[in-house]
Amino acid sequence: MKSAQILRQKIASGQPVLGMLVIQHVWLELIEVMIKAKLDFAIIDNEHRNAGDTMVSDALAMGRMLDFPILLRPPEPEYNAVRVAMDRGPCGLLLPTVSNTRMLDEVRDGIYMPPRGRRRPGGPGNRWVSDYNYATWKREVEDNLIIIPQIENREGLDNVDAIVRHEIVTAAGVGPYDLSASLGVCWKPDSPVLINALDRIRTSAAAVGKSMLMVGDPDQWIPRGLNFICIGEPVAMMEGAMTQRVAQVRSTYGSKPSGSAGPTGNQY
Repeated sequence: MKSAQILRQKIASGQPVLGMLVIQHVWLELIEVMIKAKLDFAIIDNEHRNAGDTMVSDALAMGRMLDFPILLRPPEPEYNAVRVAMDRGPCGLLLPTVSNTRMLDEVRDGIYMPPRGRRRPGGPGNRWVSDYNYATWKREVEDNLIIIPQIENREGLDNVDAIVRHEIVTAAGVGPYDLSASLGVCWKPDSPVLINALDRIRTSAAAVGKSMLMVGDPDQWIPRGLNFICIGEPVAMMEGAMTQRVAQVRSTYGSKPSGSAGPTGNQY
């Protein structure tokens, strides 16, 4: 898939690769907005909220048609959930709470067709490929698929070296909030315990030539050597920008006498 190839090349470039984790609402215009904003990728979350198969499939199809990389996060890294997620047509998967390589073996069964896996293709994803023989599936879908396991608990942290070495893994991922809770420092983003854990994940990934996907403020993480970053959730960012703008207007004009609205005061 061309969008997967594009994202892989950007990750390997060493330049900032910026995206959004879409949790609250999915709509097609959002894909256009993210492209116009010159973001590099998006991840649609089906773990915490499901926008519905039709909307998710349409958004993923739009990404494929516009060569804009869109990954999908399934509810869990389990064969059936992964198989169904693949049917929707993403260019890759963000896997929640991966604790060991046995879970990645099960994911492998869900992303690959026989003989490498047990996937049975279906749904909108069938429109990805030019024909349905195995060589085409492997070349056009499987070979460039992006798989990012999130380390979100103590067990995953203990097994991080083996996880990042697994054959299907493209980059390491982290769920910083859940990881902080598992480590007993929920939510203390500057805790040395959490920072050391994040450094351990990054170091393990780098040792096998792989990047680490971080969720958070680029101004915090790019100076620490991370270039692959989800900069936020669109609705949360809209709320932040809206709150800041309203506060700015009230601070600037709030002390003026009432009744001084300009000529557009009764426009609506």
